[in-house]
Amino acid sequence: MEELLELLKDVRDDVDFETTDNLIDGKILSSFDIIQIISVIDEEYDVAVPATEIIPVNFNSARAIYDMIQRLK
Repeated sequence: MEELLELLKDVRDDVDFETTDNLIDGKILSSFDIIQIISVIDEEYDVAVPATEIIPVNFNSARAIYDMIQRLK
């Protein structure tokens, strides 16, 4: 999880990924940010995120992103 938090900070260093749980619902992340995060997941974790997984619930928090990665491994 710590590694993911560091990677997310590289995408958006102005967001507190440790405590924010409304990244999508609160319109904190843009669609471009999501594309960058998906690219990071693919590169760093060798996990392809299928289109069916690109839904708000999977990207609303760092924990949700981490859980999705674990599920897709």
